[in-house]
Amino acid sequence: NLKSMQKITVIGSSNTDMVIKAHKLPGAGETVLGGAFLMNPGGKGANQAVAAARLGGDVVFIAKTGDDLFGRQAVQLFEKEGIDTGCITADPEQPSGVALIMVDKHGENSIAVAPGANNSLTPADIAKHSDVIRDSAFLLMQLEIPMDTVEHAAGAAMENGVKVILNPAPARSLSDSLLQHIHIITPNETEAEILTGVKVTDDATARKAAEILKNKGVEHVIITMGARGAFIFSSGQEILIPAPEVKAVDTTAAGDTFNGALAAALADGLSLNDAVEFAVKAASLSVTKMGAQASIPYKKDILT
Repeated sequence: NLKSMQKITVIGSSNTDMVIKAHKLPGAGETVLGGAFLMNPGGKGANQAVAAARLGGDVVFIAKTGDDLFGRQAVQLFEKEGIDTGCITADPEQPSGVALIMVDKHGENSIAVAPGANNSLTPADIAKHSDVIRDSAFLLMQLEIPMDTVEHAAGAAMENGVKVILNPAPARSLSDSLLQHIHIITPNETEAEILTGVKVTDDATARKAAEILKNKGVEHVIITMGARGAFIFSSGQEILIPAPEVKAVDTTAAGDTFNGALAAALADGLSLNDAVEFAVKAASLSVTKMGAQASIPYKKDILT
């Protein structure tokens, strides 16, 4: 596994996902019997760190777990993936993050998250690792940690010439000052609508939403559009990179796989278009398997 010289720092959440796959999602007050149970490491930050590592990146992960079984298990798994875990701390007060996920037979899911220690990852924690961020080529983040922590890290990264990739998920609105520190933003259609007020349904509306984000100071906008692929909007070009056709089993972590793959490909020196093409392939492969991290492919799977 050839590591590139360019480091990727991922800052974000680590959760343990408890998944029940059943024939349908239960409605309010309803019990659905006959499901299958899986317990997987998850959390958007962790998923993206694992994806970046499996897809060839040299990754350090900054996160907070609880001082408990789930947290220790997560760190062990990251080490097995070759991720640098020196910046993961255990919070003595808070439990590790947990997500309860239900998946129906069509692969649709419904998720409730108890963030636990992820919510106590503070700007002060990030400041302790400013040298790690400074030595990276890319900083990859999501929104399952406190917003002031994301803003602090983005500012610190940009000051040091580190390129920030922000996956604005789960969806929420972002401050203009944060957007000015972002090199690449990667919303899906829903997130793009929350960020811009434009309902994204096709290339024309994707362009409209992307233009708004670009005008707020984001350098490159990539709107992921599920089975259709990803729409790139950056200086002087717009292009839809189509996704290969696959049979979707479970879409959990498809977006995380996309973002980790994108960071790994860029750190490896690929152009933006080639990196997005690599990321779209990786995400498409991930939806053909169950689970979050379990479904994330390796570099060799994509190059064959």
